[in-house]
Amino acid sequence: MIKCIFTLDYEIYGDGTGSLNELVYQPTERLLHVFEKWDARFVNYVEVAEFERIEAAGTDAAIDRVKRQVKDMHSNGHEIALHLHPQWYNARFQQGQWELDYSEYNLCTLPQLRIAEIVDRSVNYLGYMVDNSQFSPLSFRAGNWLFQPTRNAALELARRGLQIDSSVFKGGLQRNQNLDYRPAQRNGYYWTFSSDVNEPDPMGRWLELPIYTEMVPPWKMATSKRMGMGTGGGTRSSLPKKLKRAMDLLRFRYPLKFDFCRMTFPELASMMGRVILQDRQDPDTLKPIVAIGHSKDLNDIETVDAFLSFLREQNIPVVTFENIFTKVSELTHSN
Repeated sequence: MIKCIFTLDYEIYGDGTGSLNELVYQPTERLLHVFEKWDARFVNYVEVAEFERIEAAGTDAAIDRVKRQVKDMHSNGHEIALHLHPQWYNARFQQGQWELDYSEYNLCTLPQLRIAEIVDRSVNYLGYMVDNSQFSPLSFRAGNWLFQPTRNAALELARRGLQIDSSVFKGGLQRNQNLDYRPAQRNGYYWTFSSDVNEPDPMGRWLELPIYTEMVPPWKMATSKRMGMGTGGGTRSSLPKKLKRAMDLLRFRYPLKFDFCRMTFPELASMMGRVILQDRQDPDTLKPIVAIGHSKDLNDIETVDAFLSFLREQNIPVVTFENIFTKVSELTHSN
């Protein structure tokens, strides 16, 4: 039993560059039109820290369009979820560009009081964007997928009502950030956890629905579509950090995320085809397959349209986390 969940990281480039209109509002409008055509909904991971700071500094007039878009999406049944790059909260806009505070790059490594402050601030701003001060998102995705060490951040997010994480991509490794999702490869399609996102805990209050990945040879990552994507200016890295990043990549097998922006239609259909074969062998197991995309990468809407058509032909429902949360929770706690 396959369910496909489309998730969108709704943001500009990671170094603070880029136009809200070009990288957030316009591409998401195109995506919304395609999903409306197929009467489907997706999960919008709103990167609230950058939007709050951009609005406060008045650096991009399109922020009003973005806020209206988020509110309309919420009203129309798309799931509004929390995405968070904490380096934005101490950011300064100087000489026409943003200077981000990379000492706060990983929410999970900050003091617990600071984590609590950031979580409260981010959830409150998300409620402001949907025009509902009581709004509490169900799901969370960490900036740069950094949800380790898990315990303190999970505690503070749960305090504000969050219950689902979708930061894990099995096989993920970032030595510079001490991220290691390789242990998660032994887990199933989803699991509950408590203090370590890699470790299933039947009594855990959190549910992990990981971004779907396949372990592939590194050369399979170097497609023309993927290599042509913009990434923003990034940050300068020291030689040791560059060496660690090279070590991350020098593996026999590398995690290929199920990315509807960076993959071609044949790649998406082929990956889903392998899931379909698994499902034929085990049709009773629920298989939530989480796809990821980024608004800043969304320049090939025809591929998304074709893939939604493919899913319809294969009778694979497109759902949100909210649609399946109760069912998945019942299954995890009954096993």
